[in-house]
Amino acid sequence: MANNNEVRATAKYVRMAPRKVRMVVDTIRNKDIDQALEVLQFSTRAAAEPVAKCLRSAIANAENNNGLRSDNLYVKTAYVDEGPTLKRIRPRAKGSASRINKRTSHITIVVAPRKEA
Repeated sequence: MANNNEVRATAKYVRMAPRKVRMVVDTIRNKDIDQALEVLQFSTRAAAEPVAKCLRSAIANAENNNGLRSDNLYVKTAYVDEGPTLKRIRPRAKGSASRINKRTSHITIVVAPRKEA
């Protein structure tokens, strides 16, 4: 963290594929937190719930740990990294098996106060 006013929150080992979570995270990047929460609230994607939870955690961290006011915060950066993959098998014909990869995600959201111009 370069700037002292940046506050981050991470949600680790979220049981969703990273590319599905990235689609949701891309919609809230560089938005004010009120607008970002509204976008997540009305999103039909399942990944919106853990992303919203992580965003609320970042807001709470900013208010409680850093003493920032939430009315001028915005989502500075938001990204999703791939977590460990749970490897499962599904029985197939003639006694063979095929692999099923159950992917996990690490969601990171950084909020910061907007610069007053």
